[in-house]
Amino acid sequence: MRSVSETRAERTAARSAAAGGGRPGRLKPTIIIALVAGVLALWPLIADNPYMLSAGVIVLNFAVFATAWNIMGGFTGYISLGHTAFFGLGAYGTALLVINWDVPSFVALLVAAVGTLVIAIPVGFAALRVRGASFVIVTIALVLVLQLVFQSWRDVTGGSNGLVVPRPFPDLLRPEHHLVFYFLFLALLVVVLLVWMLIDHSRFGAALKAVREDEDKAESLGVATGKMKLVAFAVSAFFVSLSGGLYGLWFGDLDPIFQFDVVLSAQIVLMALLGGIRYLFGPLVGAVIVGAALEYFLLNFGETQFHLVATGLLLAAVVLFVPDGVLTGVAQLIGRFKPQAASIREQSAEQLRDAREAEKAEKAGLAKPEQVQDEQGMEDDRG
Repeated sequence: MRSVSETRAERTAARSAAAGGGRPGRLKPTIIIALVAGVLALWPLIADNPYMLSAGVIVLNFAVFATAWNIMGGFTGYISLGHTAFFGLGAYGTALLVINWDVPSFVALLVAAVGTLVIAIPVGFAALRVRGASFVIVTIALVLVLQLVFQSWRDVTGGSNGLVVPRPFPDLLRPEHHLVFYFLFLALLVVVLLVWMLIDHSRFGAALKAVREDEDKAESLGVATGKMKLVAFAVSAFFVSLSGGLYGLWFGDLDPIFQFDVVLSAQIVLMALLGGIRYLFGPLVGAVIVGAALEYFLLNFGETQFHLVATGLLLAAVVLFVPDGVLTGVAQLIGRFKPQAASIREQSAEQLRDAREAEKAEKAGLAKPEQVQDEQGMEDDRG
């Protein structure tokens, strides 16, 4: 039988691990991230033509975008359809720095991401003052406004004619170009996954989850909900901007209609929801499924709008049948085949009995209840 002090120590350790203070809780996801990255790095060996390799680049771009979006949407529960604005700002910011000021491509990428971060702070401060459907409408309005601005500002952005971005590796052939950017996107994905994992195992992440579960209660308990949401919004925008800038350098042709597309935002949200916003690899799984499906529709049906219908139907199916994501459904399915644990009521009663016996032992000045039973047995033998 354990003493009360031992029980309290175990509870304290459990709380510390739950709050992210234990290193083993971070080590396992880090190893899994490395394994997943290793598996994804094999795709260039499997892809037998440049098109398949370029499709892999697109899917990784979606994965980075969706995982970065999940830093805001997954932790706080705020569904933003406006993150395409930061994707477009990163792409155009990088391109304009390279074209107009001859800034090196990857330096321009970082500068544009920092500039987008600066813009995202006041935008987030204004948008996060509302919740629910109002927040969604505000984020959609942001995308539409920027789309109109970049279409109309022809002298700077090229308008509907597009903007050609100089290639950072002009000497490479197209297949080699795809290969280099595949691994660049893979490296960025690993960074975003690590950031998500660190947030998930931190006090900051715990505060964001409290906002997601019950924001009013979290605020009443002293959580600075406004500040926490704003930081998550800004960090998410920063990595989305990096994704957009890297996409611009890879694709080489920017169009305001695509870079600031609400449909793209809906697809990213679909990817995160499909995989599971509460899981580290949920957006990645969703990006692989949806990204591969979009490439299939594009390859077989061309530039028709059939992919939009398919996206809408898939989004409706996710909301109706797997609202917590595919990974949640898989975890529940695996749980059905595991041996069932004792009921909560039985465990609580057993713990309560142990605690009472331990308290009696402490009052008697002994460390373990077994010693009380042994002494009582000795007295009975003497009697």
